[in-house]
Amino acid sequence: MRSSNPVFSRRGFSRDNGYAGFNAQQPQAGGPAAGTTPYATNPYATNPYAQDAQLGAPTQAPVRAGAMTIDDVVSRTAMTLGTVFVTAALAWFLLPVDPENLNKSYGIGIGAALVAFVFAMIQSFKRKASPALILLYAAFEGVFLGVISNAVSTYVSPGVVPQAVLGTMAVFAGVLIAYKMRWIRVTRRFYGFVMAAALGFILLMAVNALFALFGGGDGLGFRSGGLGILFGVIGIILGACFLALDFKQVEDGIAYGAPREESWLAAFGLTMTLVWIYLEFLRLLSILQGDD
Repeated sequence: MRSSNPVFSRRGFSRDNGYAGFNAQQPQAGGPAAGTTPYATNPYATNPYAQDAQLGAPTQAPVRAGAMTIDDVVSRTAMTLGTVFVTAALAWFLLPVDPENLNKSYGIGIGAALVAFVFAMIQSFKRKASPALILLYAAFEGVFLGVISNAVSTYVSPGVVPQAVLGTMAVFAGVLIAYKMRWIRVTRRFYGFVMAAALGFILLMAVNALFALFGGGDGLGFRSGGLGILFGVIGIILGACFLALDFKQVEDGIAYGAPREESWLAAFGLTMTLVWIYLEFLRLLSILQGDD
């Protein structure tokens, strides 16, 4: 599977790249599709470990030594999110926003974001998870969030940060419940729609940023006023959709006996998606409070 994250293309549980044997087996000519799963038509959910699976019948992979568990995913995700939180708090208190030179403060935040982006891209092209790279990404992403959150809370919308955090937690909980209740079904069509929508969204935001950089002001207005509110809501909805894709990765990885190191990639993806949702909430709430 290709990335389920709107910013980076990270390698996940693939049927194409054959990483760690986590690729789909091919059906035998003239015979049943041995080794396939009820998700065989899904572009990122095949089971090479369920040798006795029958098409149409859910199959749980046999217990394998070193296989990923939900505890692995939870603990790795807690580590990455904890790193984000700690470095964000340190940046908030140790890198105070300069009221006379906001560009300097924003520059520090953007610089940290670029470093985080580099670490994320390196991890995305590696065949195996690197905990060091993932934690370094989380650390610099936290610095970026700390600086930006402090600046927004101090000079744009006081009190907006706790609201954005609560909003992010609410979206996470809501999508998790909807996914567990099967109100959200991740299919090939769902995956394609979300990826196409995310690509369009990112392109529009990039064009808007270029117009703002060279023309000044708010660019095309996609991040302010009524359009800003609309695109903020769209951004949050896209983040929720990517959470569903991340949950699907975790579910399939556990069910199909993925290697334990895949839990770091699951944590990596969940962290990036939650950061995306938080930033969209921060922007949306800032616009709404600014219009009061």
